[in-house]
Amino acid sequence: MPAESHEQHPVVGPDHQLPAPPPPSPGSKLVRVVVWIVLLLIFAVGFYLVLRHHDDSSTTAPKRGAGGGAVALTTATAQKGNIGMYLEAIGTVTPVYTASITSQVTGPVVAVRFKEGQIVRKGDPLIEIDPRPFEATLMQAQGVLERDQATLAQATMDLNRYRDAWSRNAIPKQTLDDQEKIVLQDAGTVKNDEGTVKFDQIQVGYCHIRAPIAGRVGLRLVDPGNVVQASGTTTLAVITQIQPITVIFTVPEDNLGQIQPRLRQQAKLGVDAYDRAALKQIATGTLLTLDNQIDTTTGTVKARALFENKDSSLFPNEFVNARLLVNTLQGATLIPTSAIQHNGAASFVYVLQDSTAHMRSVKPGVVEGQTTQVTGINPGDVVANSSFDKLQDNTKVSVSNKPIPAAATAGSSAP
Repeated sequence: MPAESHEQHPVVGPDHQLPAPPPPSPGSKLVRVVVWIVLLLIFAVGFYLVLRHHDDSSTTAPKRGAGGGAVALTTATAQKGNIGMYLEAIGTVTPVYTASITSQVTGPVVAVRFKEGQIVRKGDPLIEIDPRPFEATLMQAQGVLERDQATLAQATMDLNRYRDAWSRNAIPKQTLDDQEKIVLQDAGTVKNDEGTVKFDQIQVGYCHIRAPIAGRVGLRLVDPGNVVQASGTTTLAVITQIQPITVIFTVPEDNLGQIQPRLRQQAKLGVDAYDRAALKQIATGTLLTLDNQIDTTTGTVKARALFENKDSSLFPNEFVNARLLVNTLQGATLIPTSAIQHNGAASFVYVLQDSTAHMRSVKPGVVEGQTTQVTGINPGDVVANSSFDKLQDNTKVSVSNKPIPAAATAGSSAP
């Protein structure tokens, strides 16, 4: 009989799965830990070398504006001069006189004597209204006046006769007294007739409309053949005086203490008119007067400035920016506004001495255009006017005659 085989076969369970593999040995775990430690050390050494290289590069790189070379910039020199103190406000060009002409009589328009936009003088003919009805009425009044004047002359002649006769006791005193009263009655009638004649003469004059002021005529508002009414409100023409012309603007009541003493001294305060953008100067005039009361709703007072306007550059009702010269500072220290830097509420400049920029605190004052009056530096001091983003206190600088890019001239805060 063959020998029985004692080879054992793995037992397969009912779900046909093999048994789990045996757990790893302690030696394999140790190998893995060592590998991870070596990898971490390699990464740590590499990161250290990178950081050290970056620190060495930062240390050896030249500092901007410090030990790495002089900063190129442009300069400006503080000047001693005069600067104006201005008040700025929005104003309206206002004519001295504006005449809106209406008819004083009723009748048809027979002629228009002006052209649209024409410059007229005082007394120039403008519009003709048919005068014939009024001339006829005037003639009647003149006839009545002449008749009553003749009656008065006759009564006066009789009065002289009665006085002569009464002196010879030829007539009673009552007859002389009656004649004196008759003369007075006739004199009153003549005066009434004279008033009627003058009234009719005025009516005839109203038919010939003339310019009451000198100025420019606007657009034509009436044509020949139109019938106008004496009681109507239809405007026949508008005349606006443009030479001279005024600008009305407002000033704060807090500034009256600066303006009124100058006006009492009869000083001529200059006023400049600029366009809407406040860039182009249109005209120059003088302050004429202030209003007689303050507007309580705005705390301002109106001011009127007079302009000759010979070139007609100021147009009625135009909005302008008015700059009133209140006073002029004499012998002030002036520098370009672009040279002043700001750090919050503080202001400073960089004064150049021995090719080194020194920060100097200043106090800005009056500003006129691109120039500012300052205190804290002296006339003749040279200040930096560009490259502010590279400047620090005690920075070495070099003056450049070439234009500096606009980005380098922008203001900066204190380092």
